Amino acid sequence: MPPLTPTGGPPWLTLLIFAPLAAALVASMLRGERALRVWTLLFTLIEAVASLGLLWVFDPGTARFQLVERWRWIPALNLEYALGVDGVSVLLILLTTLVMPLCVLASWTYIQTRVREFLICLLLMETAMIGVFCALDFVLFFVFWEAMLIPMALLIGVWGGARRVYAALKFFIYTMAGSVLLLVAIIALYLETGSFNIPDMMGRPYSPTFQLWVFGAFFVSFAIKVPMFPFHTWLPAAHVEAPTAGSVILASILLKMGTYGFLRFCLPITPYATKVFAPWILGLSVVAILYGGFTALAQTDLKKLVAYSSVGHMGFATLGIFSLTRAGLEGATLVMINHGVTTGALFISVGIIYERLHSRDLGASAGLGKQMPVFAALLGLFCLSSLAFPGTNSFIGEFLVLAGGFQVSTGMVICAVPGVVLAAAYMLRMLQRFAYGGTDNPDHSKIPDLGIREIVALAPLACLVLWIGLHPQPVVHLMESSVANILQQATGPAGTVALVSH
Repeated sequence: MPPLTPTGGPPWLTLLIFAPLAAALVASMLRGERALRVWTLLFTLIEAVASLGLLWVFDPGTARFQLVERWRWIPALNLEYALGVDGVSVLLILLTTLVMPLCVLASWTYIQTRVREFLICLLLMETAMIGVFCALDFVLFFVFWEAMLIPMALLIGVWGGARRVYAALKFFIYTMAGSVLLLVAIIALYLETGSFNIPDMMGRPYSPTFQLWVFGAFFVSFAIKVPMFPFHTWLPAAHVEAPTAGSVILASILLKMGTYGFLRFCLPITPYATKVFAPWILGLSVVAILYGGFTALAQTDLKKLVAYSSVGHMGFATLGIFSLTRAGLEGATLVMINHGVTTGALFISVGIIYERLHSRDLGASAGLGKQMPVFAALLGLFCLSSLAFPGTNSFIGEFLVLAGGFQVSTGMVICAVPGVVLAAAYMLRMLQRFAYGGTDNPDHSKIPDLGIREIVALAPLACLVLWIGLHPQPVVHLMESSVANILQQATGPAGTVALVSH
């Protein structure tokens, strides 16, 4: 094969991936905490604006990978530096770049020690996360996948709460266990195909036995990341101990990498095994929805409440994916995006409460809404979004997931419906206690309402809650061709998605 060169046009994806790494190098040389914060905020804002350019050059009418870059990397192993995006990965890249400046704002006064190292970890995380969603070579994907592990473990272990080391070790061990199985699946596919190119692996006639083993390795790896029940036990500890920015990144981006893995690899590469295991995974998804709802209802720690709600909400995402229906897959993709918006906002909100009260206990914040009316209004909007109230962003995603589920099993959907009721119960309970409390509320008379920085951190997420909720069609249009192609590969005559430039 002759040397590969970029397929034309500027290397947009490479710039998006490695610009945060360059910004981290600059941050390592800056002096003064304020200069570090301002530089990181300014850069992440520029990165977010630059990523919006993808919307102008991306063609949603085709399922082919676009903005492709291909270079020889290690010829002896047939490794390439290959990047490209489709409608699903574009949405996740945009979510990533939106969240990062909000993480910087949320940490502005919260982080007071080792500020330089903290901000560098955030920038390294941004490089790794965008790289995961762009990689079209399995080894390159694995490099980015593993690159997230160290900075995320440091965010929890250095800047976390009292049990931060325990939470960081648990996160590290679980993620490493999943990574080992992911690596085994990658090697098996390479031995079978002689290539690490992800699109080349799609649509091949693998034997049923081979697919079952590869799917099993994929499933455990991605189920840990989601996390699916019963692989979820690392999540509450990580969320509770992580700083606000760490919790936001975990909820908004890292959990989506598990469901992204199901969409990108399991359905197109192992369609037979996907159909075999789908009924079992649908059952686990329903269990996750109910378990997450009941456990969240029992919590008095605000972070634990939001963390367990994530288990339930991501259960809707896996329910939609493995329904193997058009509505289910589109709904699952919307759930992924909307969960990132809403749960990220809720974790920022919990951080705002903690900075004022130095407590995450629901009782300690009782009646606080009377002193913080602006914050109470925003928190109310995010709570309504989390319970999928019509007109908010989460409604359309869960509606489509349930519609797709009905095409598979009415009984299964009926079993999942109580999860929606539980979400209303724990979110409205939290909102009621915060806004009104009871007859004996703590004294909050000296607690200030939101400042400008905090309003700026929450306002973009509030706008997305309403915009997607009232007008979801632009988001659906961006990913519908790609979702239809994934579904066709999983259920119909498979065809490899070609790499093309745009």
